[in-house]
Amino acid sequence: MEQNDRKLFVLDTNVLLHEPLAIYSFKEHDVIVPMTVLEELDSIKDRKRDVSRDARVAIRALEDILGGSTTPEQIIQGVPLPSREGHLDVSGSLSIFPDHQIDFTMGALPGDNNDNRIINTALYLQKQHHPRTVVLVTKDINMRLKAKGAGIERVEDYRTDQLIDDIRFLAKGFYQFDGDFWSQVDKVSTDRVGRHTVHQVPLEHLGKEPFYINQYLIDESSDFCGRVAAKNDTQLDIIDRGRERLMHHEAWGIKPKNIYQGMALDALLDPDIELIILTGPAGCGKTLLAMASALELVIEKKRYDKIIVTRNTPEIAESIGFLPGTEEEKMAPWLAAITDTLEVLHKNDVNPTGSVNYIMEKANIQFKSINFMRGRSIQNAVVILDECQNLTASQIKTMITRMGEGTKLICSGNLAQIDTTYLTAVTSGLTYIVERFKDFEGSANVYLNGVVRSRLAEFAEEHL
Repeated sequence: MEQNDRKLFVLDTNVLLHEPLAIYSFKEHDVIVPMTVLEELDSIKDRKRDVSRDARVAIRALEDILGGSTTPEQIIQGVPLPSREGHLDVSGSLSIFPDHQIDFTMGALPGDNNDNRIINTALYLQKQHHPRTVVLVTKDINMRLKAKGAGIERVEDYRTDQLIDDIRFLAKGFYQFDGDFWSQVDKVSTDRVGRHTVHQVPLEHLGKEPFYINQYLIDESSDFCGRVAAKNDTQLDIIDRGRERLMHHEAWGIKPKNIYQGMALDALLDPDIELIILTGPAGCGKTLLAMASALELVIEKKRYDKIIVTRNTPEIAESIGFLPGTEEEKMAPWLAAITDTLEVLHKNDVNPTGSVNYIMEKANIQFKSINFMRGRSIQNAVVILDECQNLTASQIKTMITRMGEGTKLICSGNLAQIDTTYLTAVTSGLTYIVERFKDFEGSANVYLNGVVRSRLAEFAEEHL
């Protein structure tokens, strides 16, 4: 490749914190890390927070390439990036830019903060390396706006883990046919497989929808409801579930209020599905259905030994130590949604408080911090990962890889309520796993359409 065709990517600190091995993601192009980024990584690596681990991994990755016998001149000029598993097409170079040695002048932003220094570095490189394309890569939206305003021609988000461009295209876990499903199907063969009725339907009758495993199928005007069991180039195998049957599911006294909750309960109670992803607006019943199903499976059906509840906790590493009590008691403020749900499930009991305490002990409900999940292997449990729209793809991977034999993982979240600084709906770990696990036969995803919490909550969701 000609030198001018190779782009120069200048990385911001938040890119390396989001993906510590991001330096390998730019294929044949060259990567530049400003000295200011190294200083920021150095200040972060010793904090008692989960992000410190990512900073240390990023620093070690840089040292593996630039350490050893590499001379200072080579580090500034650029060291070839070695290929590694998953990144065999890497052929660019990595260099450190000594931005502290440059006296930025024309058009530069005031050098009173690190963001401005990184922007000034990109401006300097854009001028020095013209006509090569210089791209500033940052997860910070405001920094992207400042960089554009300062005169940087190419400013981009880091998107290697972004699987869709618009959240409207995120898989919802079900597909609704117009009219009557059976009126659209000219040819079908039906078999009895165990306790299930399975229909084999030619794909040519079902339009161009890219169906996937465990996707639910419903229509507008009949009692039809099915779930995709298998798919090939010509045929779709559909397990007949029946809308009426789904609406009669029950877990710990909770019955579905709409067909979407019916589909969610069907997946939650299915022993063959190990990962259930529940998405939807506030008040659609995600946490209630997850908790009711977990209690049903642990206490009534005795399929699992315990319930573990965890979630992302902003600032937890700074504040958890100052809260009184055990880990479970310290986690209580962040998991109030779970205790609220338990109270709702037992509000009609003679002694609701006593019932909640008894059930928490009988079901062995444990509140755990996500910070302490790394390295664990969880067996024979129902794990509820709540509010996981605030997790990155790598954080969710860490959680899923903790799941051992006989464990069911329930992930729930609302992509409209993201609190994490550098995540958006399309880059959230929740969006990532919805897309990645679409074709995994051991997972199901359901978007709970409709607010059932109260008419006040429904009006607020629609009009605010």
